[in-house]
Amino acid sequence: MSLHARAGTPALQSDLVDIPHLISSYYTLAPRADAAAEQVSFGTSGHRGSALKRSFNQSHIRAITQAVVDYRRQAGIRGPMLLGFDTHALSQPAFFSAIEVLAANGVRVHVQKGRAFLPTPVLSYGVIRYNRSSDELADGLILTPSHNPPADGGIKYNPPHGGPADTDVTDFIAERANHYLAHGLEGVRWVSHDVAMATALVEEWDLIGEYIEALGQVVDMEAIAKAGVRLGVDPLGGAAVSVWQRIGERYGLNLSVVNDRVDPAFGFMALDKDGQIRMDCSSSHAMAPLLKLKDQFDLALANDPDADRHGIVCRDGGLMNPNHYLAVAIDYLLGHRPNWPQGIAVGKTLVSSAIIDKVVAAKGHPLQEVPVGFKWFVEGLSLGTLGFGGEESAGASFLDRQGRAFSTDKDGFILCLLAAEILAVTGESPAAHYQRLAGQFGEHHYRRIDAPATAAIKAAFKSLDADALAVESLAGEPVQAVLTKAPGNQANIGGLKVVTENGWFAARPSGTEPIYKIYAESSRDEAHLALLLEEAQALISQLSS
Repeated sequence: MSLHARAGTPALQSDLVDIPHLISSYYTLAPRADAAAEQVSFGTSGHRGSALKRSFNQSHIRAITQAVVDYRRQAGIRGPMLLGFDTHALSQPAFFSAIEVLAANGVRVHVQKGRAFLPTPVLSYGVIRYNRSSDELADGLILTPSHNPPADGGIKYNPPHGGPADTDVTDFIAERANHYLAHGLEGVRWVSHDVAMATALVEEWDLIGEYIEALGQVVDMEAIAKAGVRLGVDPLGGAAVSVWQRIGERYGLNLSVVNDRVDPAFGFMALDKDGQIRMDCSSSHAMAPLLKLKDQFDLALANDPDADRHGIVCRDGGLMNPNHYLAVAIDYLLGHRPNWPQGIAVGKTLVSSAIIDKVVAAKGHPLQEVPVGFKWFVEGLSLGTLGFGGEESAGASFLDRQGRAFSTDKDGFILCLLAAEILAVTGESPAAHYQRLAGQFGEHHYRRIDAPATAAIKAAFKSLDADALAVESLAGEPVQAVLTKAPGNQANIGGLKVVTENGWFAARPSGTEPIYKIYAESSRDEAHLALLLEEAQALISQLSS
């Protein structure tokens, strides 16, 4: 994909979505029974869509919420549902629709005090905290499409473990929701918002305050405050806007929120690489405004709208590559968490950098390599057998300082604060820390590209057999492994990964777009990386011929 001519420049009025039209479409449009793209489909981060495309409308939220209620009943979940939403325009209407269905079904609901925005990691922590001290189980729903463009909406379900639901759960919810949609919402119960709020089922809690009070259990906040690390934070107009100032005040941090605007059109953003408004805190184009301020702070930090992702900007290195920061975070944590169990495992997705493998091996810890999706880390984090789980897309979480689960969903707050702890404790920025790791393990050259996926290519991905793939060499090196299952848990990749001594590529189809994604990395040079990508595309074309 070529770089858009205006990538990294401020959004113009012509780039903005018509918010009143978007919200009215949420209420007035409904999915058509014969349109597959308008049905409920759960990817790695819930169901996403747009009201303008009839893929995220009131009918969807009513059907999905009723399906979640049905799942809770069969699973014996009788505690409250923690319910949150981010700053996307469709999130609050969907939040109200969910309350109306939950109340009609007699489900108790806990929302943030003042019915304010609630970030994903706060909801995850809240579910875990409640379930540690109660005989009944709570779970969570959050209305967010994460970093997606302003016209999108999303909904995610977190069962009682606090993390993303596994496939068996989301398959049940999607199948049940689509049944309701196909039958005109017959069997779905809802009441008006006024009636819902009059039932006393909806309770307001300061979930954010409880989360902030616990941060010292997972990050050395005292060290950050004592060192006086100068932090500049841009919530990118998301739910974190109501959290960061409170964190700074509670722990006496030298912290400035550089952008406190909340605008459902996200008109203050710079355009991403494809010319879209996308609140991606790992994109140097979307983060251009914060990058201009980097010299004013020791660290500049950012989150996406539901704060499950992190962006780390260092004065001496600019915006950190997410893979690089994962390696730094893991290296630091394994050397500065003495109360973690000896030999605790580290989790990474199979499309994350191989430098992580080398860091973990050098520390003498086992590595768990899993398919794409944070759900694969939830069990290990919950049990305390996995100290850290991270994705190459700037999402990660880790155990508290005593080795207990803190949040089992991606947590942009603690990853940002960990960067400050690293600087405060070591005197070395995360960027400088990575350069030291690169000097020890070599520089790694990484890239992801998207390519068109024909029906034949998608069919080929579904029927892949690692034993039948006759791939002997790749980019001039003998192939060491061809994988269709992740080595860490033997779960299906949904694609393939081919590994050589100095490089690898992985390919998997998108669940929502007619493309497939190729990830590749070389520990040699950019020319070798380019050859890996070229041969990967040729191999995939052969598979579908």
